[in-house]
Amino acid sequence: MNIHYLGHAAFELSHDATTVLIDPFLTGNPSAAVNADDLAPTVIALTHGHGDHYGDTVSIAKRTGATVVAITELAGELSDAGLDDVRDPNLGGTVDFDWGSVKLVPAWHTSMSPGGTVNTPAGLIIRLGGKTVYHLGDTALFGDLELIGRRHPVDVALVCIGGHYTMDRHDAVEAVRLIGPRQVIPCHYGTFPAIITDVGAFKAEVESSTDAEVIVLSPGERHSS
Repeated sequence: MNIHYLGHAAFELSHDATTVLIDPFLTGNPSAAVNADDLAPTVIALTHGHGDHYGDTVSIAKRTGATVVAITELAGELSDAGLDDVRDPNLGGTVDFDWGSVKLVPAWHTSMSPGGTVNTPAGLIIRLGGKTVYHLGDTALFGDLELIGRRHPVDVALVCIGGHYTMDRHDAVEAVRLIGPRQVIPCHYGTFPAIITDVGAFKAEVESSTDAEVIVLSPGERHSS
């Protein structure tokens, strides 16, 4: 499975003919590695409705016909925007595909979409290519991360570390301890002044205190897992 970091909290996961695009904030993203028109995903999965995650979802889905997975209230807004194939699980719900699945799990955050829909933020457990990827979304540190990791052994965790709007790099180290992933890719840092942090210090602390390997990707870089 190939992981392509697109900047901020946006990722592409790909295996064989399937591409899962997560939180496609590209237009207006100073760290974006690609343009929205460059992408042709099979599925778009959203953690929540804030503009820096919702991003270019509607334009990409209309152009490509991609299936969109989003929590139920946000899914309703996306359907009203003219998208034909929207799946609407709630927390704990799983959407199955012939290539794997997307499951929504809790994240501690807030959210209102650009269209004004209040929605509950989520993390995403994505099974693709025999691997389990956990995108934590925008979350604070909370104890049930341990339960999520125990229920879904994680190959790669995509972990916010920037602070201010999410947990900071110090809390993110504890999040990694709770989840117990094999590998960690940090995200949601450095895009704006408020979320600048020391990713090297995060990597050093995680690798000195857990069994996880930290893969630091610049926007546009890829990692195979």
